[in-house]
Amino acid sequence: MPKMKTKRAAAKRFKKTGTGLLVRNKAYKSHILTKKSTKRKRNLRKDAVTDKTNVKNMMKVLPYL
Repeated sequence: MPKMKTKRAAAKRFKKTGTGLLVRNKAYKSHILTKKSTKRKRNLRKDAVTDKTNVKNMMKVLPYL
């Protein structure tokens, strides 16, 4: 049986924590930052845990993560 291929786009965007949760970066931090408050931009820096409804699909895309 051949090895499964990892979707490289997903591999670059998601990491696994020590407890097995998937972590991602938040969106809306790349441009048009002038109208966003400092607090909002600061909170966008933090990692977000991927929602449990998406984890099943993400593990198919990332078989060796």
